[in-house]
Amino acid sequence: MTLRLYDTATRTVRDFVPREVGKVGVYLCGLTLQAPPHIGHLRSGVNYDVLRRWLIASGFEVTFIRNVTDIDDKILVKAMEQGRPFWSIAYANEQILAESYRALNVLPPTYEPRATGHIPEMHELIARLIETGHAYPATDGSGDVYFDVASWPAYGSLSGQSPEDMQSAEDAPERGKRDPRDFALWKGAKPDEPADAYWPSPWGRGRPGWHIECSAMCWRYLGPEFDIHGGGLDLTFPHHENEIAQSQAADLPFARYWVHHGLLSIGGAKMGKSLGNALDLDYVASLGVRPVELRYYYAAAHYRSRIDYSEDALREAAVAYRRIEGFVQRAAERVGAGQLGELPAGFAAAMDDDLNTSAALAVLHDLLRDGNTALTAGDDVTVRTTLAAARAMLDILGVDPLDPAWTGGGRASDLRDVVDSLIALALEQRAQARSRKDWAAADAVRDQLKQAGVVVEDTPQGPRWTIGEQD
Repeated sequence: MTLRLYDTATRTVRDFVPREVGKVGVYLCGLTLQAPPHIGHLRSGVNYDVLRRWLIASGFEVTFIRNVTDIDDKILVKAMEQGRPFWSIAYANEQILAESYRALNVLPPTYEPRATGHIPEMHELIARLIETGHAYPATDGSGDVYFDVASWPAYGSLSGQSPEDMQSAEDAPERGKRDPRDFALWKGAKPDEPADAYWPSPWGRGRPGWHIECSAMCWRYLGPEFDIHGGGLDLTFPHHENEIAQSQAADLPFARYWVHHGLLSIGGAKMGKSLGNALDLDYVASLGVRPVELRYYYAAAHYRSRIDYSEDALREAAVAYRRIEGFVQRAAERVGAGQLGELPAGFAAAMDDDLNTSAALAVLHDLLRDGNTALTAGDDVTVRTTLAAARAMLDILGVDPLDPAWTGGGRASDLRDVVDSLIALALEQRAQARSRKDWAAADAVRDQLKQAGVVVEDTPQGPRWTIGEQD
């Protein structure tokens, strides 16, 4: 079956046909670094990581670009509020973002360009647009350069909007514009903004507009035309609409497929720092939910669906994942971890159907029922094949419990070793109490561990423990 993806530009689910056989170029609009990421931002990284993993599993060589915007109006506002250089704020938040992605087992991009590293490419694109009559320098002495929306008849096609119904672009003052809908390609220096937030240009000292940044970075790393451009639904207009217009007007064919993910809301409202409803990984950890369980929460929903966050739904996802984890751990203890197996046909068909992860997980859960039955019956052959297939599916979703990302390496591994030692000591005390038939003391140890979130299960091979609720 051929991979099919929903293309926002055509509003249809289309067969995916790459520009070059066997290779795929993907550009994902990354975060603007005015603040640390919240869990709504991080959904984007996980969704496109699943897409990337599926493309790789399907035999493609993938070049994956995820940018960061490190110069922007919002970042400059923060810089002035905090009395810090804009680049200091951007870099600090970039480090938190990178650590958050590592915590969620998001594969590092092939390249992760910063907007400030691509000013020359932006200048070249802007010059092209001026030469072809699609852009103009403002005549008010501001140093601004604007894209002429009226010069591009296809403007609005991605978002399905009519230019006649559009309001003015809010990214720059209207005084230097020919048309209120025109948007800024270059923003001239302003006396009330940080003095270090500017670069020389043919139009005067200034900085790039938001939209031209991504066009320049797509061009630099993926060429004039590439396969997939991704981002949140909230970027469809104006950001992606403007990217298409300025890129194609500069004679760049640009993206062949536009893949947008649904947003994560809270109480029906968009999550955001400005609304005071932004939740981060530390908050999720305070609920006793691990990063792998948050990733499963994201992956369990179709990437185009809206997720309305609630603690109950997150905890339910965590419990569901712990059941999967429990089977994998018990099976590995019995027959060994083994290698990843072949993907079931039903799972592959679901993933090829516009990354239908909810249907793919249904295949996984059906398989695990058979696996648990085989464990109970002592059918090691079935246990081994089930474990191999289950791990292959979980690997595509990035939540294989035996993946080294979750089991070892770095601070998480060190903490796991400490927890292992402490729980082993508690279980030894429990075993000693049981050996002298002090059942009250043994039960007290077990109850204390349970209160701490550690569930002890007595098995023929001895006690084993897991984090979370017992099935």
